[in-house]
Amino acid sequence: MIEPFRERFGSAEGLRVFRAPGRTNLIGEHTDYNMGFVLPVALDLATYVAAAPSRDGKLRIYSEHRAEAMEWDIDAVAALTPQHHWSDYPLGVAHELIAAGFALHPANLMIRSTVPEGSGLSSSAALEVSSALAFLNGRTLEPLELAKLCQRAERNFVGMPCGIMDQYISVFGREHSAVEIDCRSLGHRLVSLPAEITFVAVNTMVKHALAGSAYKDRVQECAAAVKGVQTQFPEAQSLRDVTPEQFEQVAPTLHELIARRGRHVVTETARVGRFVDASSRGDLSGMGALMVQSHRSLQHDYEVSCAELDFLVDAALKLEGVFGSRMTGGGFGGCTVTMLRPDAVAAFSRDIAQAYQQQFAVIPAIYPCKPSDGAAEVKNFETIPAAQ
Repeated sequence: MIEPFRERFGSAEGLRVFRAPGRTNLIGEHTDYNMGFVLPVALDLATYVAAAPSRDGKLRIYSEHRAEAMEWDIDAVAALTPQHHWSDYPLGVAHELIAAGFALHPANLMIRSTVPEGSGLSSSAALEVSSALAFLNGRTLEPLELAKLCQRAERNFVGMPCGIMDQYISVFGREHSAVEIDCRSLGHRLVSLPAEITFVAVNTMVKHALAGSAYKDRVQECAAAVKGVQTQFPEAQSLRDVTPEQFEQVAPTLHELIARRGRHVVTETARVGRFVDASSRGDLSGMGALMVQSHRSLQHDYEVSCAELDFLVDAALKLEGVFGSRMTGGGFGGCTVTMLRPDAVAAFSRDIAQAYQQQFAVIPAIYPCKPSDGAAEVKNFETIPAAQ
């Protein structure tokens, strides 16, 4: 990134590069903002931010992918308001750093990313975390505080009431492992995955307009479900505190839609634990079945799937070597994640792309889900991918 950075800004003196990965969530969807459990992996798809001091009191941010540059006086950044623009993500992080007591220094930043936008692979968290490291530029912030700060940026400045999963896994990802996150305690444990499987993400290449508004609706619907549950189980502070058996006692007293929303979250939280147990036993068919159950729950009870996602899951389950498949991410487009034998990946990729193209006249992008390490400064510039 050195030469394009120099061409853009005139100097690369003091250049440092920071990387933060995207993620795919193996199971545990829409449980994070309900204080439940999730099981994501960090990906080798990542966002890179090259940063160097500027000498004229300016903050400049250039996105290679969009070929778009933004510029502000450094003293004006604290007063900026959201513009519903991609720059809201790094600016939201800047605001939170200022609020946390960090001085924001004049800088030139260049963004390069291999995380596809709108794919459900968390390009936004990858941008937030890599931007935070670039603004800090070597100053230290505890990893958990970094994840929480970036979550606040998305909630407070961007306006998305997200849980902490995406920012957390971008910080705490570990090569060769999934990470089970307790979204209440914010603790985690590493989960080894059986060697006989791999995961592949398939991108529908669509993102339906419902995604943003429906996410906020689901947050409110889950809050309504908690209030209903508390009439019989007052100790429940969130849906995470409710067993599936307890929920079914309460469900007849709830509005039918609220009951379905709550049922998904309660059963999905339970599925995370069962998936981890099945993984420890090497129960591949059990893991796959839980993924399919998760998708059906998201499809019918939580209603965040779409025709493209459902088609990809149904088509995947018919292919050789596949154990399970489900949508991953917020929904209404984005990606599925499929668990399969490593020797089946080539044929799966060919056949699923052909089937999807025949159905929707769109060629899906396909990504291997290789668990990778979390965010850090890049020491070896040769590992940075070429511009897309």
